[in-house]
Order: sequence, then C-alpha cells, then structure tokens
Amino acid sequence: MRIISGALKGKAITFEKNIFTRPLKDSVRENIFNILNHSNLIDVKLKNSKILDLYSGVGSFGLESISRDAFSVTFVEQNKDMALIIKKNLVNLSIQNKAEIINDKIENYLNNSKIEKFDIIFFDPPFTDRFFIENLSIIKKKKYFNKKHLIIIHRESKSKDPLEGFMKIFLIKNYGRSKIIFGSFN
Repeated sequence: MRIISGALKGKAITFEKNIFTRPLKDSVRENIFNILNHSNLIDVKLKNSKILDLYSGVGSFGLESISRDAFSVTFVEQNKDMALIIKKNLVNLSIQNKAEIINDKIENYLNNSKIEKFDIIFFDPPFTDRFFIENLSIIKKKKYFNKKHLIIIHRESKSKDPLEGFMKIFLIKNYGRSKIIFGSFN
C-alpha cells in the first residue's frame, strides 16, 4: 500500500492484515480523491482543510490527505495496535506534526466537548457496524463541522443505511464491494 499522490507520492504505508481492519483499497482511495478534486457537486477543498478520520484503521485516508496538503488530520482509532501503526506511518513519513492520534472509542471522543470543527469528516466503520449512525448523530447535534463541510462514508455496496433525510447526499459511488457516500448536514 502506497501514497497515491501529493508530496509523499509513492511512499509506503505500513499496514497489518488482521480481522479488525479492512484497509481502503488504493483504487477506491484514488477515486475518492479524484471526486474531491474534480466534482462540481463538492465545494470543500482538500488543501488546508482540517480532517477528522474516524475508524482510521491504518490511516490511509488521512495520510493521503496530508500528502495532498490538508492542514491537519485527527485520527480516531479504538484498536491500540492500529493506533500504533498510524503513529509509525506518521513518523516514517515525517508528518507527525500535522496529525493527532486518539486511541479511544469513537463515541468517547465525540462526547468530548472540546472537539474542534472540521472541514472533512471521513467514516470507515466495519461493514457490520450500525452504531456509526449514532456517531454521525452526535457530530450533527454538536456541530463538529464548519459551515462548508463534507462527510464521506465508506460502506459495503449492499448496505442499506438510513441516511436519506438525515443528511444531504451529493453522490454515491460503488467500487466493487465498497460504496462511498458523499454528503453534508443541513
């Protein structure tokens, strides 16, 4: 697994295959960033944005974002081993000054009242996880996003998540087993 583009293009991302993570495939990640950079439906720019990467896994989305000039990334990952891999990647890529790693449950982090506002929030929960909707509700209720913001959700292509009416959906793209949902809160 490698960084696809930007200042760190071609640099390796350390990852560990295990039952807890499902790293975002390079092709899916590349398509997400192409949409971010070129879609007329999305008015949030990646450059200089503050990003919240929830259910980070090995952190490939956030690492790619830093490579492409995001201002900062906050990684939130519950699994201690995965949080250590994110830290290792940040150190290996010499970008630890642009990131913060929170090793805690997503809901614990979101219920902390000192959270800043973000431009892009990326959700990549396990495909079997339905609790992520409740975490989205916390974000919406506490307004942990800037006026111009983007929510990106990675789900299984067959999933039927009740997002209509809950958030404004701009675009849904399917890539094999993955479904990527782009939206925002009203």
